[in-house]
Order: sequence, then structure tokens, then C-alpha cells
Amino acid sequence: MPHPRRVFVFAARVGYLVTTMPTAQQTLVSQNLVSIDEIRAAAARIAPIAFKTPLVRAPFPGIAGRGTDREIWLKAESLQPIGAFKIRGAANKILQLSPEQIARGVITYSSGNHAQGVAYAAREVGAKAVIVMPSNAPAVKRAATATLGAEIVDVGVASSERLAKAEELVHEHGYVVIPPYDDEQIIGGQGTCGLEIMEELADADLVLSPVSGGGLLSGVATAVKQLSPKTKVFGIEPELAADTAESFRTGSIVTWPAELTSRTIADGLRTQSVGQRNFAHIQAFVDGIVTVTEAEIRAAMRAIVATTRLVPEPSGAVTTAALLFHSNELPRYRKAVAIVSGGNVDPALLAEVLTEYPK
Repeated sequence: MPHPRRVFVFAARVGYLVTTMPTAQQTLVSQNLVSIDEIRAAAARIAPIAFKTPLVRAPFPGIAGRGTDREIWLKAESLQPIGAFKIRGAANKILQLSPEQIARGVITYSSGNHAQGVAYAAREVGAKAVIVMPSNAPAVKRAATATLGAEIVDVGVASSERLAKAEELVHEHGYVVIPPYDDEQIIGGQGTCGLEIMEELADADLVLSPVSGGGLLSGVATAVKQLSPKTKVFGIEPELAADTAESFRTGSIVTWPAELTSRTIADGLRTQSVGQRNFAHIQAFVDGIVTVTEAEIRAAMRAIVATTRLVPEPSGAVTTAALLFHSNELPRYRKAVAIVSGGNVDPALLAEVLTEYPK
């Protein structure tokens, strides 16, 4: 269960600070946080659709393996049926829909990986899937979504535009919304990734997750901390789209404009603000957030391919980038797990990254 945290409550009428020390169970209930039992139930529910992905040893030269006392493991979510972790949350949500809701069809708004997760899970239950995608979504993700039978609706690059269009279509057609991250069932589904990590490597002392909207980080941290309160959990974000890092630092959700977040090569991490439910879980369970540069992301992609032969998309390489270049911002560890959240990278971009010479 989560370790007790000091909660500061401002008493506006008398103007002073009161401190309380809630129990772990009180914290879960009072903040409507997802429990480990809910995550375990999600794992059983999605087992026929989502894979239990392996931990792959990554002896990166100089920081892990021979000659060091540290181990680094990569959680290979790139090996999911859709090539990304998003199938976990989408399946957990869709598999709990009623027959009437399935008949209405589902809709979501996504730059690609969640789109594929929704399309895949909807196909499994026989539901129509409508996906609102930004015009700058990678072609490889767009094509994969269409192949799964989804109807694609194009909008501009801002995540706010995707949400507005989805709401319009829900009003017109009655579709059921499958949110990409700000939803308890999505968080519970993504939390199964953290559950698997602790089941396979119970003595891991550091777990790193990419963060943007916060679905994966909030779910993973919730699972890890309830199973192993001493394990540190960090979110990793591109510095060009670091709205969650700023939100975590200031204690309140901030929004970055699309023209800023769209600059990063990590297309899966371009969300303009973290979800409210996700942020509540992040505040309760996450120990810190570190940002990485574009050059570091590209270098991490090369290191992952060279060391493990896994193929990461840029969003999936940010956690390795943090281990390689920001060890001074992370706690000391003996066994670290970096989640490779996806592998849906455009072949031309992958070739460019793998063949470039770092400056």
C-alpha cells in the first residue's frame, strides 16, 4: 500500500495550515485512487488480449552489466500485439462495456498508439471504432489503425482539437468515449504493466516510465508503490514537452500550447497537459520526473537497438535516455527497470537515427 504522506490543508476562514497523516487505505479511498486489487482484476480481464511482456536485460556499456554493480532491465511493451502498452488500458475499458454500449460503438482521440489499442480491443468485441487523429500523426500508426478496421477522423495538431471533435461526434452519434488516459479503468489497465514488473523482479529498486497524459506513469506507479513502497518510481518526459514535469514541480496542472509540445520527436508524448485523475495518482505515488533532450532520445534509441535488438519508438526510448544521461538526477539503484512503452517508429526515422553520427 502507498506510504503515508503529509497532506497540507489550507483553512481559508482562519488562515492557517493544518497537517494530517492519513493511513494508506484512507488515502486510496479519499482520493478515489485505483487499488492493487483493481489492477489485479484488470490483469485477469485483459489476459486474452494483451501480452505479458518480458523484461529484457540491457547491459549498457559503462552503467550496467560487467564491471558495475547495477542491472538495467527493459520492459518490452513494444512486443504487444499493437506494438505499444496502450492495449492494456483500452482492453480493460472496452471489456467492461455493456452489450448496449458495444452496439453504440466507441470513439477516442489519439496520435496513434491508443488509437490502435482501441481499434484492436473494439474489433475483439465486435464494436465499431472511430478514432480522431491529429494531422501530424505518424503514417505508420495511422496505417496500422486503419488496418484494424477503425474509422479515422482528421483534425489539427492540438490535443484540445481532438477532444473537441470527439465530443461533437459523441453528441451526434452516441458513441462511448474510451479516454486515452484520464480514466480509472484506463489507469487500472496500464497498471498491469507495473504489476508484471514487480511479479518478475520484486527487488527492483527503480522503475522509470514515460509520461505525457499520465496514463502509464500513474498506473505503473500505483501498482509498484502498493506492492513495494520502497521502490522509487520516476516519470521521464521530453524537455520540449515538459508540461507534466512543470505540473509536478508546481503542484498544479499546467497546459503547454500545441506549438511547443509538437516540437519533440516523441510523438506519443505530445499531450498538452496531464490528466486530472492521472495527476492525483502521480502526486500520491511518483517520486520525481526527469526531462531529456531530443539528442538524448535519439542516442537512447541507438543504444537500445545495439544492446538488446529491441526496436523502440522515440517515446519508448526516453526512459533509457534518463538512465544514460541523467543518473545524477535519479536515486541510486541496483536494479532498474526502464519501460520501453512502444516500438511503432516510422522506418525512415529509425534508419535516420541509427545511421546518424552524434555531434
